[in-house]
Amino acid sequence: MMQNYLARFSCFLVLPATLLILANTAPTVKAQEGLYNPIPLPANGEVSDSLSEKDIPTGQGGFARDYSIQLNAGDNIAIDLSSDNFDTIVTLMRNGVTVVENDDGPDGTTNSLLFTRIKDSGTYIVRVRAFGETAGGNFKLSVMRLKPI
Repeated sequence: MMQNYLARFSCFLVLPATLLILANTAPTVKAQEGLYNPIPLPANGEVSDSLSEKDIPTGQGGFARDYSIQLNAGDNIAIDLSSDNFDTIVTLMRNGVTVVENDDGPDGTTNSLLFTRIKDSGTYIVRVRAFGETAGGNFKLSVMRLKPI
């Protein structure tokens, strides 16, 4: 009877001891820091760059590149994205949420143009991406703060 009791009780000792050993011998896994680093937009808000397969996969066969910018509540901005190499889409995001997006501008081309008023101050992401399965190419991005007349 004592053997049955010890046999049952030993399972309560073996499991915690096994977990303790595994916890102390398992390699430490650290998050990859710096994996996602949006490119800061220059002070003039303009950049000529290139979108390629080395950028962020969109899951739709295309790629995206992100730029960070500080905006203030009440800013009226215009974002102009143009390319001769791919059909552009520009997205303005804050905290991972799309604020506004434009595929084709009003000029009848596949370039993107959007206007918006910023509600909350903070860091925003301007995402440049190619429509569909286009790999990318050269583009020009401009973010302008508009002044009231």
